[in-house]
Amino acid sequence: MTKTSRISGFFKRSVEERRGLVKDFAGLTDEEVGNISGQIDMKLADRMVENVIGTIDVPFGVATNFLINGKDYLIPMAIEEPSVIAAAGNAAKMAREKGGFTTSSTGPIMIGQIQVVGVVDPFSARFGILAKKDEIMELANKQDPFLISVGGGAIDVEVRVVDSKSGQMIIVHLIVNCKDAMGANTVNTMSEAVSPMIEEITSGKAVLRIISNLADKRLMRARAVFSKEAIGGEDVVDSIIQAYHFADADVYRASTHNKGVMNGITAVVLATGNDTRAVESGVHTYACRTGEYKPVTLWEKNSDGDLVGIIEIPIAAGLVGGATKTHPTAKAAVKILGVESATELGEVMSVVGLAQNFAALRALATEGIQRGHMNLHAKNIAVTAGAEGDMIEKVAARMVQEKAIRVDRAKEILDELSR
Repeated sequence: MTKTSRISGFFKRSVEERRGLVKDFAGLTDEEVGNISGQIDMKLADRMVENVIGTIDVPFGVATNFLINGKDYLIPMAIEEPSVIAAAGNAAKMAREKGGFTTSSTGPIMIGQIQVVGVVDPFSARFGILAKKDEIMELANKQDPFLISVGGGAIDVEVRVVDSKSGQMIIVHLIVNCKDAMGANTVNTMSEAVSPMIEEITSGKAVLRIISNLADKRLMRARAVFSKEAIGGEDVVDSIIQAYHFADADVYRASTHNKGVMNGITAVVLATGNDTRAVESGVHTYACRTGEYKPVTLWEKNSDGDLVGIIEIPIAAGLVGGATKTHPTAKAAVKILGVESATELGEVMSVVGLAQNFAALRALATEGIQRGHMNLHAKNIAVTAGAEGDMIEKVAARMVQEKAIRVDRAKEILDELSR
């Protein structure tokens, strides 16, 4: 039987039924199913960060319907915001009609920066560094024999002379193929190791030696076509494109536009134990690469009148090292995804960002963002007001009907229904 992420009525199933379906899809063991069900061991938490006093749970769900490069995926997402997971899955369902999503990327290339100050002749020093780049890369690659053995390692050296308030400084970029790692530890180690050699070449002082989170050599791209019939007609297509043009023209809207993209991406980054701050920093910086903050997605209409969406963003995410290999829930999430490389993981994340952006734009261009969002939010408000069991649905339904989704009204309705 062909494995498919197109699971009808998944949201209507009980939590246990959903776990069973995901277990079958991903081939999870009973232990792995247990690992997505509760808190991590406190001893493990104490080894992961400092001064541990507890842990915090975030809802962990899966988005269905994703077809990417002809392969079906269930997408693990960890997020506290209602409607995000449902919206992503609904967008993926609409994209399936035209073949789902296609992706491409530039590979897992990261940049280590070495800041050199106090150089008398910076342009001559730049020439000297480039003349010795093979020796610099050789020294860098001695720091991680395993990375070299799997085909990674330092592959180039770039040098810039930068004007700053402290005067001219030389910025050396060590270009590293990180393979399936995010790369921070490796790149930082390499950058520190080659700094004495660079100081000798330049007669300057190496100050900062650290990875850059603007991973613009690690770009992930995704594209999808949404048929006009599937999304509500050509008027909806035009409205979505106009909404995109609004974001392209106005930085206030662009900020919220890209936040919607990151709703999807960050949820997958967190679920897989990757660095949410690094990915978000890189994406938002990339949005400013022209000197203006712009949307990271693009929307246009093809010759058939269908909607076409494209995303291109840097994503530095890995499958080895860090919480991805130590956190039991993260390990289970990676298995659910079934990705075989860090590049595939990054491409999947970019797809989820595109899907999330489509869902938000379609909602804004048609019924408004609040309808679907507030239907789910009403349940949280009902729980906050003290509702339990069947009362949660009843109180939430009343608030949605009245369009009064507030804690005080939830308490009033709960009192009425409890009499």
